[in-house]
Amino acid sequence: MSPLREHLRDTFWFTPTVGLVAAGLLAFGVLELDRLLIEALQEEQDYDTVESLIGIADDTKTIVTTVGSAMLTFIGVVFSISLVALQMASGQFSPRVVRLYVRSRITKSTFAVFLATFLFALLVQTSYEGETDPRAVQTVPIVSSLACVCMVLVSLGLFIAYVNSTLRLMQVSHVVDRITRESFRVLARLEAVDTAADGKGALPTATAEIAYLGRAGVLRDVNIARLVRVARRHGVVLRLIPRIGDFVVPGTPLLAVHGGTGAPPQRLLRYSVSVGVERTFHQDPAFGLRQLSDIALRALSPAVNDPTTAVQCLDRITQFLAALAGRPLGVLHHGDGKGVVRLVQELPGWTGLVDLGFTEIRGCAIGSPQVTRRLTAALDDLWGLAPEDRRPPLERHRALLAQSVERTVPEAADREFSLLPDRQGIG
Repeated sequence: MSPLREHLRDTFWFTPTVGLVAAGLLAFGVLELDRLLIEALQEEQDYDTVESLIGIADDTKTIVTTVGSAMLTFIGVVFSISLVALQMASGQFSPRVVRLYVRSRITKSTFAVFLATFLFALLVQTSYEGETDPRAVQTVPIVSSLACVCMVLVSLGLFIAYVNSTLRLMQVSHVVDRITRESFRVLARLEAVDTAADGKGALPTATAEIAYLGRAGVLRDVNIARLVRVARRHGVVLRLIPRIGDFVVPGTPLLAVHGGTGAPPQRLLRYSVSVGVERTFHQDPAFGLRQLSDIALRALSPAVNDPTTAVQCLDRITQFLAALAGRPLGVLHHGDGKGVVRLVQELPGWTGLVDLGFTEIRGCAIGSPQVTRRLTAALDDLWGLAPEDRRPPLERHRALLAQSVERTVPEAADREFSLLPDRQGIG
């Protein structure tokens, strides 16, 4: 669960930079291959072949020149249009859907290949010589020209995939599906760690607290391997006080030290936590529910008034909570190589996740029978899946929903209709 890969996925500069470096190395390699090819033909005195290659290179020069001049303009136009589409999607759904665009592999790959093709074409153009004598020419960019044409073909294929991906980003069904799949990836990563709230015994008495000294922001993730190493070396157990997703400010407690004789030095814990301007999925199982709730709330606002979108979000919220109904929740224990617990991290509990998924939607759904009927069906489905000790929050939300409908819907027939379970809202 190292944060490095996730941090790189949340940036837009890394993949294009790698693409530019790869384009430079590729250009160096194929241009050197062209030089060696001409040298070999001249050593064999096969000047007719060299002359033929010069003619072919002259024919492909027009293509390479056109690619070099048009590719950068093409990049600007394509991504300008895409940003407009992205702005429309963020205004319709939630500003947090922008991160789906930033994290999209096809988006970054397309941008990287476009820039790489542009740089490669420029480097190939510099290798063209004015010399036409097959005995005096030093290099003929024949292989590099063919490679440039291949890169253009790859760019066109990625452009089609990119347009398809951007159009899907504007469809709410695909957005909520992406969010749900990201949420389940978090759960899959947590399955390798013991998440039982009990069974590890009580922690020793806290002997010290370590304050947070970095910049203020949202706690995105922690470097678990580093914290476990430090705790093992000092014979202590570290407990993360804020939860992933909390906003932390300098000077507030970050880690509690249990056992041992003292706290580890602050310098050893440097770079052990990552703070940013927004939450990420990496170690935050509740972030998906937060995004789905935001989209549903935006859909239920009077300015949008799109209850069908809210129903689609409730479908995915129910799916996510159903997967958690039988899972142990509460505390995450991270052990060292010998199985000794060295880091304790609090997770959202079942009640908190249910409240996150339903509270705000329930408050805005009154007056929309399509949403109240879907919410009633969701609560009934989860009540049948959840163990006995996890049913009280579901019963509470069902009672609060009935009370709200009772207060706001005047007609008895409408109240009864609004509370009928329907997985399609109003099928």
